[in-house]
Amino acid sequence: MRKLRSIEWPTVALFLVVYGVWSMAIFWLAEVSLWLAVPIAAVSIAFQGSLQHEALHGHPTGSCLLNTALAWPPLTLVIPYLRFRDTHLDHHKDASLTDPFEDPETNFLDGDHWARLPLALKALLTLNNTLAGRLLLGPAIGTVFFLRSDWSAWRADPRVAHGWLWHVPAVAVIVAIVWASPMPLWAYGVAVYVGLALLRIRTFLEHQAHEQARARSVIIEDRGPLALLFLNNNLHAVHHAHPGVAWYRLPALYRRHRERFLAMNGGYLFSSYSMIFRRYLFHTKDPVAHPLTARSD
Repeated sequence: MRKLRSIEWPTVALFLVVYGVWSMAIFWLAEVSLWLAVPIAAVSIAFQGSLQHEALHGHPTGSCLLNTALAWPPLTLVIPYLRFRDTHLDHHKDASLTDPFEDPETNFLDGDHWARLPLALKALLTLNNTLAGRLLLGPAIGTVFFLRSDWSAWRADPRVAHGWLWHVPAVAVIVAIVWASPMPLWAYGVAVYVGLALLRIRTFLEHQAHEQARARSVIIEDRGPLALLFLNNNLHAVHHAHPGVAWYRLPALYRRHRERFLAMNGGYLFSSYSMIFRRYLFHTKDPVAHPLTARSD
């Protein structure tokens, strides 16, 4: 009975809802209207990405095996859960946040590397640093950089091969399920791209370059649908300070200690996602080259 009480049932319920909605979208709605099925599948794919983030931080149960099983289905097709887990936990070494050499999730490049890039690639990556660019190009650019990084690292890091060896048969299962459904594979590919684009809204400015590691993570005081989609990870400085706290407990924790968190992160604060869209939809927030690093490759 004590073990049952320790299970975070809101997260378990959300897993079941998300997989149910995903199944409904590809099997039922796809026959009714692809115009409805694709966006609803995309939202469920993005929701699963947020739930995978919960799972790798030890939720919703005390069993790593059970959490992994819940988060395992590769609805995005392109991101192995074990690789997401490994790289994200490496990302949580806060002293290295945003460092282009140490942080596997950074969007910054080293200044020397940036200087050597062709002008066309510089223009593409600069466009990717606007919110519109991140939505339109971010899934493709992020996937290419992720695959390129894993390809370079697989000999030196045994976790890479392990993650992909487990991922490939799981992808085959998801593709077979979609193949058996009324949703065409091309439509599912669109849903995957849109789902990954939605997640790019969260990652767009969740970290900034700053001399102090504690001031590198954002707080976005949004309580709307995007905050729910991202499972309150918009309170990102709170999450980095307390990565073991479940998503549904983050808002209350923030409200109780708001001034402390804002002092900790140096006031890196936005009131809402609508504010971010207004300010950065067509404008870059950061340079691509990290302003605080200048080491050579």
